[in-house]
Amino acid sequence: MRIVVVGGGKVGYYLVQTLVHKGHQISVIEQEADLCNRIATEFGVLVIEGDGTNLQTLEDAGIADAQAIAAVTGQICQLAKRVFKVPRAIARCNNPKNRAVFRRLGVDAAVSSTAIIADYMEREVALDAIKTLLTFESADMALLEADLGPQSPATGKEVKDLPLPPDCVLVAVIRGQHVIFPRGDTRLAAGDAVLAMTTEARKAELKRVLTGKNGR
Repeated sequence: MRIVVVGGGKVGYYLVQTLVHKGHQISVIEQEADLCNRIATEFGVLVIEGDGTNLQTLEDAGIADAQAIAAVTGQICQLAKRVFKVPRAIARCNNPKNRAVFRRLGVDAAVSSTAIIADYMEREVALDAIKTLLTFESADMALLEADLGPQSPATGKEVKDLPLPPDCVLVAVIRGQHVIFPRGDTRLAAGDAVLAMTTEARKAELKRVLTGKNGR
């Protein structure tokens, strides 16, 4: 997939790193020359030094052929959607209350780092064994990570024997440096990190099944 990333700061840098490693064709727009040089050198991608709100700059970055754009403002996403007909536009939204405004601008997804951090803190402050990695507003879904300990009720069981609630799917099991895509006969072990998709309404049930703990 061809993706244009606008902004090469900390968030943009690690986004580019992740997307490149996944095999996507990436181009970057960044205003600071030092960051442009760093990203171009480290990742070998096309980097345009300029302003992402400038139409020529967007064109130079290959926006006309892009399937998606990730930007730091809704204005840039709006330009990409309306002028260049980019299918998918994702913007970073500092204030969670502005998500509705971003959607009215045509942004497909507004990601709030503030909301993510707040959600993370609510779960991590209690040293919980399960945390929310990502939420999907439109579908009321969440991607969860559960860390299995020796006393977890799921430890030692095969996936097919877990009393998983409805609307819940185990996506992956991270075991050390390896990622396992679970099947019915996959046996879970202490130390596994289990990634699961479920609805907001089923999160508490899933938590009990995987960790034995109650609550959300």
